[in-house]
Amino acid sequence: MPKSKKQEELEQQIGELTQDLQRTRADFENYRKRVEMEKSAARESGQAMAILKLLPTIDNIERAIAHAPADIADNAWVQSVMNLTKQLDKSLENLNLKRIEAAPGTEFNAELHEAIQFDEGAEGEKEVIAEELQAGYTLNGSPIRHSMVKVTRQ
Repeated sequence: MPKSKKQEELEQQIGELTQDLQRTRADFENYRKRVEMEKSAARESGQAMAILKLLPTIDNIERAIAHAPADIADNAWVQSVMNLTKQLDKSLENLNLKRIEAAPGTEFNAELHEAIQFDEGAEGEKEVIAEELQAGYTLNGSPIRHSMVKVTRQ
């Protein structure tokens, strides 16, 4: 039985509406994914900003411990401050914050280290770190603050 013109028009209209619905669903799914990615990026950005505000305090605590007089190193108060820094380090590590390796002798990496001083008189084939001047950190594998270092050749 041949389809009437009216039936063909209705089937064509149903097909067009079905395609429109499929496009709308796909657009909504893409929108939902984009919003999730934006929320995640905003959360990570906020986390990074909060951590960046804490880093100077961490630096000062580390300097204070490094310059503690030897005669009071065994003092209970000094030991408790050292334990606080260990606890703080562990908490920051749980947030995926990791200290950048910048020990003397480590190969200089411009992606992780910022050369503040360079030993011009040194000779050698590769650039290595002579001294770490300020600690650097990565958050979720990306540097949020580069290590400030003194560089020499080896």
